[in-house]
Amino acid sequence: MPSIKAKPPSTHHFIMDRDDRNRNNTIGKNFMCRLQCMFSQSPQCSESRLSLEDTQQWSQSLERLLDSKYGLATFRNFLKSEYSDENIEFWLTCEDYKKIKSSFRMSSRAKKIYEQFIKAESPKEINIDYHTREQIKRNVKTPTMHCFDEAQKIVYGLMERDSYPRFLRSDVYRTLLESLAADATKG
Repeated sequence: MPSIKAKPPSTHHFIMDRDDRNRNNTIGKNFMCRLQCMFSQSPQCSESRLSLEDTQQWSQSLERLLDSKYGLATFRNFLKSEYSDENIEFWLTCEDYKKIKSSFRMSSRAKKIYEQFIKAESPKEINIDYHTREQIKRNVKTPTMHCFDEAQKIVYGLMERDSYPRFLRSDVYRTLLESLAADATKG
C-alpha cells in the first residue's frame, strides 16, 4: 500500500490566485465603466457617478438595490448571466403596467404579460403556484391595474430569498465593491 505524503504548497497556485484577483479587479473596473456610461450624460457629472457608499447600501435590502439605477442594472446583468432574469423582468413589467391609464392599452398589455410570463410553457414563465396562475388567467379577461399583484408579490419574495442573496455573494458585486473601495482610498 503506497504511503500518502503531503506535497509542499505550490507557488503556481499563489500565482493563479494573484492572476484571478487582477482579472476580477479589471472586470470590476470594466463593469463600473459600462454602468457609468449607461447612465451618465457627461463624464464631469459627479453626482450621477457610482459611489462606494451607494453600492454598499445595495446590501441593506432588495428594495434599496432596485431603487438604485446602477443597482437595478447590475442586478439585471447578474441575473441574465445566470439565465434567471425572468423574475426581475416580470416584476419591472408589472411596475410599468400599473402606470397604464387607458383601459384598451391595459387589456392589450395584460394579455401580453400573461402570454410572456404567466401561461404554462411561456417563454419567460415565472415560478408561481397553480392557484395564482388560474386567478390571473381569470383576471386578464377583465384586467385592472392590480391583476398581477399576487404574482408580483410571489416573485419579489423569490428574488428576496434566492436571487438577491446570490447576487450579494457574487464575484460581480464583490469585485465592484473592491474596485470602488480601491478607488476611494486612492482619492
